[in-house]
Amino acid sequence: MHLLLLLLCCRHVWASCRILRCNSDFVAATLDLGTGGGGGGGGSSREGVNAGYCSALRSYAQCTRRTSRACRGDLAYHSAVQGIEDLLFQHHCPRAGPTAQPRPLPQAPLSGDGCLYERGLVQHHGGAPEYLHCGVFGDPHVRTFNDHFHTCSVPGAWPLIDNDYLYIQATSTPLEGGAKATALTKITIIFKDVRQCLRQQIYQAELDNVPGAFTDGSVSSGQRWGQDILSVRSQSPGRHAEIRALHMGSVLVVRQSGLTLGLTVRCPRAVVQAFSPQQDLQLCVWGCPASQRLDTSSSSSSSSWHAAQAHCASLLPTRDVYQQACVFDLLAAGELNSSLAALAALQDAQDLMADPGRLHLLPVGASSQPTPSLWPLLAWALLVEYLVALWR
Repeated sequence: MHLLLLLLCCRHVWASCRILRCNSDFVAATLDLGTGGGGGGGGSSREGVNAGYCSALRSYAQCTRRTSRACRGDLAYHSAVQGIEDLLFQHHCPRAGPTAQPRPLPQAPLSGDGCLYERGLVQHHGGAPEYLHCGVFGDPHVRTFNDHFHTCSVPGAWPLIDNDYLYIQATSTPLEGGAKATALTKITIIFKDVRQCLRQQIYQAELDNVPGAFTDGSVSSGQRWGQDILSVRSQSPGRHAEIRALHMGSVLVVRQSGLTLGLTVRCPRAVVQAFSPQQDLQLCVWGCPASQRLDTSSSSSSSSWHAAQAHCASLLPTRDVYQQACVFDLLAAGELNSSLAALAALQDAQDLMADPGRLHLLPVGASSQPTPSLWPLLAWALLVEYLVALWR
């Protein structure tokens, strides 16, 4: 009742309250911080990332102050203000200092020949796009577009990507006989309608059924200059599918490894960033909610841990997050096939990543990830907006 009265009181200022825009600008500024949050790296790189993060927080605070009058009584606004204070304290950020520079608008994904992204970009800008990579596999593990790496406790269906061109949802369920293990058992990919290029198309894979076709039975959709705008092919029917989306310059690989599905995505940065403040729930962008992250960095003196470590080291010689994920999955599931997910994810990343130097991420415990979660702030924004929409 109190919440309803609060919403009634603030309805007249809701349209001018720009807290969602403040949230979106902060997300965009921190997305560009690069690999500092993922794993490894020297102290100087971490200091640089923290300085950039502090600048983004100060800009965030300025944005909330500019909209304070219009947002008076807005729950999302007050939650954001309190969250900024907490983050400034956690990261030892001085209140005075440089702020994040306004980010230039990304190149429109549909530049030039809108149905052939890379061709249009070369013709009009003379160069290839900057590609970002996301991988999801195992129990499940998420490598985000900005190279953070999380192991998540996220049973049920969760959105991996939700932007203007693409929606991907993954479903994780407990493994039979596994005390704590879960696995990706379903992946749904929706390619959204693009005028004059593509009608909406859906691809769906389930455990033991990774089809080499879309849900309507077709293997391609749309044509331009003799090329299929959207196409799917399989190297191993029922176990692997590769989807190429020329209108967004993207490649997606779905495969089954052992008892779990995996997904690898390569997208241009402009496509990754083509989302509104309302599209804020994306594991490939921000990773798992902080409360759902598991720490996989701890070792053990048990014989089972040493056996798992030796097995995974034989498959994945580099001591990185993929080897760490392999050990975690092997111990959680209790069977050797579970180690194949990390191996396949690394191989797919190697095939799709534009910069080989970024392939291996050094292990970092979940507790030492420097970039805190935006979920508490953004969750309030979604809740209040949803309640207002219902009331209207």
